[in-house]
Amino acid sequence: MSEVRNLEPKSVWNHFEDLNAVPRPSKQEERVIAFAKSFGNNLGLSVYEDKVGNVIIRKPASPGMENAKTVIMQAHLDMVHQKNADTNFDFQTQGIESYIDGDWVTAKGTTLGADNGMGVAAIMAVLSSNDMIHPAIEALFTIDEETGMTGAFELEKGILEGQILLNLDTEDDDEFSIGCAGGIDTNTTYKYSTEAVPSELKTFSIEVKGLKGGHSGMDINLGRGNANKLMNRLMHEGLNHDLRIVEINGGSLRNAIPRESFATVVTNASFKSEIASLINDIKDEYRINEPDLVIVVDEVSGVNSSVGQDDTRKIIQAIFSVHNGVFKMSEAVEGLVETSSSLARVIVKDGEFKTQSLQRSSVESSKMDIANTVGGPFHLLGADVEHTGSYPGWAPNPNSEILELMKSKYQEMFNEEPNVMACHAGLECGILGERYPGLDMISFGPTIRNPHSPDEKVNIKSVQKFWSFLTEVLANIPSK
Repeated sequence: MSEVRNLEPKSVWNHFEDLNAVPRPSKQEERVIAFAKSFGNNLGLSVYEDKVGNVIIRKPASPGMENAKTVIMQAHLDMVHQKNADTNFDFQTQGIESYIDGDWVTAKGTTLGADNGMGVAAIMAVLSSNDMIHPAIEALFTIDEETGMTGAFELEKGILEGQILLNLDTEDDDEFSIGCAGGIDTNTTYKYSTEAVPSELKTFSIEVKGLKGGHSGMDINLGRGNANKLMNRLMHEGLNHDLRIVEINGGSLRNAIPRESFATVVTNASFKSEIASLINDIKDEYRINEPDLVIVVDEVSGVNSSVGQDDTRKIIQAIFSVHNGVFKMSEAVEGLVETSSSLARVIVKDGEFKTQSLQRSSVESSKMDIANTVGGPFHLLGADVEHTGSYPGWAPNPNSEILELMKSKYQEMFNEEPNVMACHAGLECGILGERYPGLDMISFGPTIRNPHSPDEKVNIKSVQKFWSFLTEVLANIPSK
């Protein structure tokens, strides 16, 4: 039995381990949907699956709470699947292998699934409890949050009756999120020409790895390295050595800061020695934020063809030109990133140069401004540029009744003020608020670090704090 199952509160951790035994990548949630439905049916509760796979489980109010407002408890079923390059793990068939590491629970070389598995597990613990005080509960488990928020977008109107929505998808146990950023994807495709490799050129592999990565919204202002941009600096230096690209595979997920990039290039024989100084400079630049950065250049077996010399230069200059990182800080909320972009994927293979990037902003007009800024260099290159997957932000409600209740209870329980804020991440609240106008919404959760990366971990004590607070809030929901 996993040591994690012995942690308190046992109900939450055991539900988390049960959930983590089920593979649940975005857009392939059939198994976890069946898991959620089976869970609700085994409890004898009302279970409903909508047309896209969202699952709604209803639990009646506990005795004495029948007149309280109905609460929608919401979390998403899918998780980001990422692993270290040297980790042998099949996300399609294996369950996450979690373990205790000091004050944290983490996973062996993969993402943990605490985002948003801890929220799902907490809701399961509420549904399965026989002694909690709570109002009528509508548990809403959405699908495909991580790659498009399809579940929230396609949720049927009129199916929910709750007046309060508790989104359990925030990653600091002292924070209440009352607003979030919207987002949009920019995807580009450019068809390049290939040429025979001149006989005097050598073939080299380049590896950029060991970066922290992380959430491309919440972590975008932390100064972490972007493997795609660092790889491009190395290749740009190679233009002085007759470099041509053979292949690039950089990053892995649209909403994660890329941790690794792998490339094959052809260039002159002195490339490895000539680029050593730049590698040292880059490592020195990132010595604090990225102490584990590794850059490896090795001569490998020769290849016959590569991207043409002219197209190589165009591709490298386009990547150099595209904005990555914070674009604008909020003028309304001190310390909040308003607008950003992350160059998540760079692929050069089989005659096509492709990129994927994600732009986020709490201001709709600024979101389109950064999307057009990112698209600009690729338009100049002659690439096809597509803006897709746009979703709205969530505007804060200064008159929120649930916010005032939760602030009061937090101060009473922990003798400190909570951090009420908007976040630079995409939460489903913005979409759900459009589907159900008038919902009183708030997002909170336990402390999670490095989501969307194999370094993801959740703090054990914060889960205890989160659970005790959640149960107190549910016991004090106001009357209708």
